[in-house]
Amino acid sequence: MTLTSRVGSREILRLAVPAFGALVAEPLFILVDYAIVGRLGTSSVGALGVAGAALTTVVNICVFLAYGTTAAVARQAGAGDLARAVKQGVDGLWLALGLGVALIAVCWPLAPGIVELFGASPDVADQAVTYLRISLLGLPALLVILAGTGILRGLQDTVTPLVVSIGSFALNAVLNYLFVLVAGWGIAGSAWGTVIAQGLGAAVYLLVAYRAARKHRVPIRPDPAGVKASGTAGFALLVRTICLRVVLLVATVAATRMGVAQLAAHAIATQIWTLMAFALDAIAIAGQAITGHALGAGDVRRTRAATRTMVVWGVGYGIVLGAALLLLRPVVPGLFGADPVVGAHLTSVLLVVALLQPLAGVVFVLDGVLIGAGDRRYLAWASALTTVVYLPAALLAVHLGGGLVALWWALGVWMAARFVTLGLRAHGRAWLVTGG
Repeated sequence: MTLTSRVGSREILRLAVPAFGALVAEPLFILVDYAIVGRLGTSSVGALGVAGAALTTVVNICVFLAYGTTAAVARQAGAGDLARAVKQGVDGLWLALGLGVALIAVCWPLAPGIVELFGASPDVADQAVTYLRISLLGLPALLVILAGTGILRGLQDTVTPLVVSIGSFALNAVLNYLFVLVAGWGIAGSAWGTVIAQGLGAAVYLLVAYRAARKHRVPIRPDPAGVKASGTAGFALLVRTICLRVVLLVATVAATRMGVAQLAAHAIATQIWTLMAFALDAIAIAGQAITGHALGAGDVRRTRAATRTMVVWGVGYGIVLGAALLLLRPVVPGLFGADPVVGAHLTSVLLVVALLQPLAGVVFVLDGVLIGAGDRRYLAWASALTTVVYLPAALLAVHLGGGLVALWWALGVWMAARFVTLGLRAHGRAWLVTGG
């Protein structure tokens, strides 16, 4: 192992370990909701699955606020221009606030129609609309958290996001328990608990950004040109994210039409998949920060060495996570209060989820590296291509009556297509663009 790769390994570890905690805390918000709402019955879990899928789609469409900000800030920091790095981060925060308010205005009246698209039963739909509308009030805070996290990751600070995530998660768990099980607010209590926890987390990021702006003498007032530039730079990542969400939404719609038990099992399995994806994304987050910083400094050799190391780690962590899920698979249904029918579907699907983890480890790492390199246009085209590959596989799985297991193997086909497109790109040199 060369000196360059050893330095890369230490730096990856320094960034990835706290990033792991912060990323895992994010899906734990929803998993806590599932564990508590599961005590209300199968219909409530199904409603949470539908509303959660819709809300996650809206939020993830804006994930470029984190990914684009991380890459832009890291590249400027690598080039030695910290003031410009912070300025781009502040512009991202204003964009996040504006988008959050706009999305509330658009999605609030459309909530019943959005839920109806999933084909849920009336009991499930009513609860899903309630949860979705309350959760929409937390969108500005959620998007500020995305942008604020991007600033800190770009500056290679993954510890602060970890502290904020742990505090928010703990508060969310307490509030959900009190509002749902003690106060008896039902699924609405779960939504309110999460919104409050997210709002306080966003306040912390705003304070951190304000202090950084003061330190580097960066104005905090909105700069229309800078905000517009942040939005324009994130367009290709927006296309990438929309393609990813189309895949997951198609899976949720297909599961919804299979029945309430299948929907509940799919909803829980999706959250477990998301939890493990965020765990693997810890390395990808390190990849975004390290790649942007190294290319900003003009160090291609360091970029290559770090990428090789992170791919190896991605495979290893995928194997560990998959093995852990295989061991825990028999007890998972009980953790969510699933009835025997839901539990049987869930146990079968989790076998597929576990087997896909090593492949996912490589895919997420390479995705993070290319985002850090600012290779946004290629990622957009590649995402569109892999979505085209997935859709026939999903339709075939449903048409042949393979149930949830076949549907999840179709997701495996999608992951394999992503592995091919990302692997071919990373092997070449077109993405290795240096400079600030």
